Amino acid sequence: TESKHRRCGGDLKTRNAELGSAVTGSPLTAVPPASTTVKKSIVLSSEARKELAKQAKATKEDRRAQIDERHKYLISRLADGIGLSEQQVEEAIISDDKFQLIEQFFAPSGLKKLLFFYQDVLQQKSNTSLRSDGSTNSLLQKKLFITMGSTENFTGTCAFFLRTSDKVITASNVSQEVNFGIFDCTNGNILQGLEFFLSQIMIPALKSQQNWGAVKEGLKNSQIQDFLYSVDKFVDTLSSSRQNIEDKIQLTKVDIDIYISNLQNPSDYITAG
Repeated sequence: TESKHRRCGGDLKTRNAELGSAVTGSPLTAVPPASTTVKKSIVLSSEARKELAKQAKATKEDRRAQIDERHKYLISRLADGIGLSEQQVEEAIISDDKFQLIEQFFAPSGLKKLLFFYQDVLQQKSNTSLRSDGSTNSLLQKKLFITMGSTENFTGTCAFFLRTSDKVITASNVSQEVNFGIFDCTNGNILQGLEFFLSQIMIPALKSQQNWGAVKEGLKNSQIQDFLYSVDKFVDTLSSSRQNIEDKIQLTKVDIDIYISNLQNPSDYITAG
């Protein structure tokens, strides 16, 4: 009997010890402390950020090595048109995830247009760590980026390059085969930007052009005159529409108390109607 009690006591001590270990979180516990888990995740996150930064730097240097006289021509036009330095433009281009669109623009029978937006973009502050709630500090900053023009809202300046033929764009013909222009819609005022672009840039350029290809007599040709007249009318309509939208319709508040104070019964309402 004594040996049975001793064995039972031993079993109870063992079970109590195991239970105590589970409650107190001693080394016998399989679940690691919360602090250890958090620290490990921070280390992994830091390593991941360093690796991403390393890959991004390698990609930028590879793209920088690809820049030739064709790219430099685009960079020079962008810098002059937007008001940035050529170094700033080059850095923006090689950092852009749509960098490959430039090569597609240069290719034979390639893209007909190459668009750049320069406008305020919500960006994360540099050297900003992740907050405890998972959010980050961000602010609006001017950014130059390549775009197809169909996914981003246009609120600033659009710089565009247009091909004039299907020829491959080379260093020797880029200035002849590629046209450059600026479309300014500061503060998102697209109608005003379009009106200015047509009236101050395109129409004067068209009216000063003498060579109209297969059309003879240039500006004296009746078809050319009709075309220019239509463009002028479109700009006038555009200007009128813009002014109507900006002025909007102003409704005057009317105090109707004086009209309904004397209405006492249904017949009064019918008479007033």
